[in-house]
Amino acid sequence: MLSISLGPLALPVPPLVLMLAMWIAATLARRLAPTELGQSAENMVWSAAGLGLLAARLTHVLRYADAYFATPWALLDVRDGGWFAPAGWAVASAWLLRRGWQRPVLRRALGLAALGVALIWTAGLAMVWVAETKPMQQQVPDVTLTELNSTRTRGLSQLIAGKPTVVNLWATWCGPCRAEMPTLAAAQQRSPEVAFVFVNQGESNATVATYLQRSGLPLANVWLDPASRLGPAAGSRGLPTTLFFNAKGQRVDAHFGMLNAAALQVQLDRLRGR
Repeated sequence: MLSISLGPLALPVPPLVLMLAMWIAATLARRLAPTELGQSAENMVWSAAGLGLLAARLTHVLRYADAYFATPWALLDVRDGGWFAPAGWAVASAWLLRRGWQRPVLRRALGLAALGVALIWTAGLAMVWVAETKPMQQQVPDVTLTELNSTRTRGLSQLIAGKPTVVNLWATWCGPCRAEMPTLAAAQQRSPEVAFVFVNQGESNATVATYLQRSGLPLANVWLDPASRLGPAAGSRGLPTTLFFNAKGQRVDAHFGMLNAAALQVQLDRLRGR
């Protein structure tokens, strides 16, 4: 389950779980601490969360420095989902331990708050894992697509022909889809060893063809999914969604939301085994 729908909005699940966990932890710290220190305890939890997120982001960026330093602005674009969770948890835990050591009266409140975050985050990830088990086990979703400007149909599995593949779900009305499309088009041209499949969701051949002609995007391998079946089959209710398959046809990762050049490069390097 990559996203959930709230009316017309589709929101990514992991950040929502993390925000809920942090809010509950901060509330626990405030209520379990002595009344006069409740606000201080809450602030300590939020500080730990902020430091942990910063550490997780910086560690991820340093691990893939070549990709991010090629486009420095991408360091600030946290929508790409680039985080190294172990570093974040380590820094946040160390901060709370230090504050608890300095303020013994707050140790119980901070300790239970940390335990609350861990339990809620673990439970949330477990729910996501259970929801994703079916699409992940299915490997390539069993969806039939129609080629743009043609009557030829193919199953998605037929389009993943023995090499790493990026499958992008998009629509012409989707702003983030349009924003990331030049990045994907450029990657398709410079990475012939990786297959790129662009699957339009729910629009007509005329709409898609007109948009591509006007935009001047040199996209190849564009397919139509008129009934928008691929998104739900892959566990996502929103756009853009990008799926990553290895040469064996196994789904190794997925991303909901706009991809920047650095995040895409990281995923391509993983597909190539670098």
